[in-house]
Amino acid sequence: MSDAQTMTLEEREATLGGVGTARKRKEDVRFIQGAGNYVDDVKLPGMVFGDFVRSPYAHARIKSINAEAALAVPGVKAVLTAADLKPLNLHYMPTLAGDVQAVLAEEKVLFQNQEVAFVVADDRYIASDAAELVEVDYEELPPIVDAFKAMDEGAICLREDIQGKTEGAHGLRKHDNHIFEWEIGDLEGADKALADAEVTVKELITYQRVHPSPLETCASIASMDKIKGELTVYGTFQAPHVVRTVASLLSGIPEHKIRVIAPDIGGGFGNKVGVYPGYVCSIVASIVLGIPVKWVEDRIENLSATAFARDYHMTGELAATKDGKITGLKCHVLADHGAFDACADPTKWPAGFFNICTGSYDIPVAHVSVDGVYTNKAPGGVAYRCSFRVTEAAYMIERMIDVLAQKLEMDPAELRLKNFVQPAQFPYNSALGWEYDSGDYPTAMNQMMQAVDYAGLRKEQAEQRDKVARGESRSLMGIGVAFFTEIVGAGPSRNCDILGVAMFDSCEIRVHPTGSAIARLGTKSQGQAHETTYAQILATEIGIPSEDIGIEEGDTDTAPYGLGTYGSRSTPVAGAAAARVGRKIRAKAQKIAAHLLEVAEGDLEWEIDRFKVKGLPEKEATMKEIAWAAYNNLPEGMEPGLEAVDYYDPPNMTYPFGAYLCVIDIDIDTGESAIRRFYALDDCGTRINPMVIEGQVHGGLTEAFGIAMGQEIAYDELGNVQGASLMDYFLPTAVETPIWETDFTVTPSPHHPIGAKGVGESPNVGGVPAFSNAVIDAFSHLGVKHMPMPHTAWRVWKQCQELGLTK
Repeated sequence: MSDAQTMTLEEREATLGGVGTARKRKEDVRFIQGAGNYVDDVKLPGMVFGDFVRSPYAHARIKSINAEAALAVPGVKAVLTAADLKPLNLHYMPTLAGDVQAVLAEEKVLFQNQEVAFVVADDRYIASDAAELVEVDYEELPPIVDAFKAMDEGAICLREDIQGKTEGAHGLRKHDNHIFEWEIGDLEGADKALADAEVTVKELITYQRVHPSPLETCASIASMDKIKGELTVYGTFQAPHVVRTVASLLSGIPEHKIRVIAPDIGGGFGNKVGVYPGYVCSIVASIVLGIPVKWVEDRIENLSATAFARDYHMTGELAATKDGKITGLKCHVLADHGAFDACADPTKWPAGFFNICTGSYDIPVAHVSVDGVYTNKAPGGVAYRCSFRVTEAAYMIERMIDVLAQKLEMDPAELRLKNFVQPAQFPYNSALGWEYDSGDYPTAMNQMMQAVDYAGLRKEQAEQRDKVARGESRSLMGIGVAFFTEIVGAGPSRNCDILGVAMFDSCEIRVHPTGSAIARLGTKSQGQAHETTYAQILATEIGIPSEDIGIEEGDTDTAPYGLGTYGSRSTPVAGAAAARVGRKIRAKAQKIAAHLLEVAEGDLEWEIDRFKVKGLPEKEATMKEIAWAAYNNLPEGMEPGLEAVDYYDPPNMTYPFGAYLCVIDIDIDTGESAIRRFYALDDCGTRINPMVIEGQVHGGLTEAFGIAMGQEIAYDELGNVQGASLMDYFLPTAVETPIWETDFTVTPSPHHPIGAKGVGESPNVGGVPAFSNAVIDAFSHLGVKHMPMPHTAWRVWKQCQELGLTK
């Protein structure tokens, strides 16, 4: 008798390592030994290197480009300009937002460090040196860096290529620098709620421009085989299949002759969803030269020229009764999209999912309008560790709840509890058109308040304020409460697509005769532990130990077509495909088991890793035995093998939620802040791997801390980037990062095959308002309603000075 047959149920469950198991990440074995394989590790025979000539100006006309000196440098192969790309119709490329973006600047540059020319040389140092020799004659033009001035009467037209066009991809334009106006909800009803309200509040809330700044910058290698007519592209691609489709559309090469490979990726956070000029130029250069061309950006290029996040100016209004019941919401957003509308946004709305801004609250009527504008800043608008514009929406409503609480002189936690969507209301239809799948907000909030002794913290805060008033202390204490509902799983094709391709995702599995398996998916991990968690989902579904299930992603020649990883869509969409394809495998396995055991299919029941005959538990067939039989002992007429594929287009988004609390101490005389405590309770539905979830929450909270307390890509009045190096742009290290306390509740999604909702984005969504609310709460008793992020020591000290607190 084998070991597998003598193990107890508990031992078999533990050996399986399926859903709910806190098992170590499989991929870490290679990463911690330095055996990862990143784009810059790839070396191809005859490979050369590309580097960009970039504009020193934010806005200037290009009068001439002279590349003679650069071309004379030994080792330089070519210098590409817009003039070279234009005959190929490649000087502009489509964006995911329906706009076009210059690959290389043609007549004007529109932001500092915009790509002007692409130098190709034998090594990157020669390319960099030669790029400095390219002479570009610029005529400097006045820039627009303030989004509020972009549509002023007489404002200079930035995008001359679309000057005078009255309609864009998303409807009518009302100014040459206007991109779109989008509105949703009941304007008349919202106005009436505000007019009739006993209490109203209004506040301008700005979420500053920030940058994902992944550890690995963007990179690509293009290799054109002119004999076979085949193009291979390696790159830092969060959505490899989409890049293949775009490459085919741009180059005219048939898609079956293009192979896109995304090897290991050192972080993405939304920054690697879109297509950048470096990708296009490396492809064009390889096609022209017939040799592999590598492009790897440096940190300054990454921070100043690849896609930013946020830059939303939100004017929120809330209507409420005197006892704190919210009766209406109205919000207008001025969205700064930079020089091109290059939002990495696959939704069917130009402001993404911003209409989740009613948050966790049962608000009966709401209206949102968004105006997008062009400015002389880098283009983009990526989902920096969030779904598309969800973080901005959550920040707006969570700040407005605190503003209303201050106006009502009500505790912010009490106000939230009073307005939550209640468990009995799910599935809940929001005033702005979403159907929330499931939730139990009061339980999560009360669990948080009990865990941190919320009443005790408020008592301590009151005592601390008395000490400051008496001159006995120079430290203010702030308590930040945030409760968020996120919308993730970019997938329903009625809501999302990329260039017309529906937002499904896929999983293909093949079980080998000896009982191990290989699964391939259309997503691409950038650190989310896909090799571990997908295997766990499949282990539970097909009864093969997760250790014996290999996971492959990122190669368009082997993986089924998928739409990639971003916006926390891996588990809600591809994870669902994995579960469903596992059930297809199990259904066939049941037929084989019935054949082996000489019973009807209905006489069998599934138990962890095998089928048993009902009433005769000693008669069984394990998945290992079934896998072998699938290749040599099948029912008559059955196709050999044990393989399946599933493409999953979800019926709805998923809606994870959480209750966060931050306690902060602020030194009045220096403005320095110390995070005393941060508690984060997340509900992501079914928990696949608690250890991975813990790591995801820690990482997301660290990014939220960076955003709230220091990150900003600022520009001076001439459009010069002020945060384009890590000397100026704050990335938290272990020294600054607080200690995180994590907790959870479990409210499964009713429509997801395993009830999972996704968690990777949640801590950033909920963390930012928790930090910001804590800082502002420290001053709320002095009448401060809002302070702009980031809450740097200088800004906080200035607030102390304005309040007369400093000595």
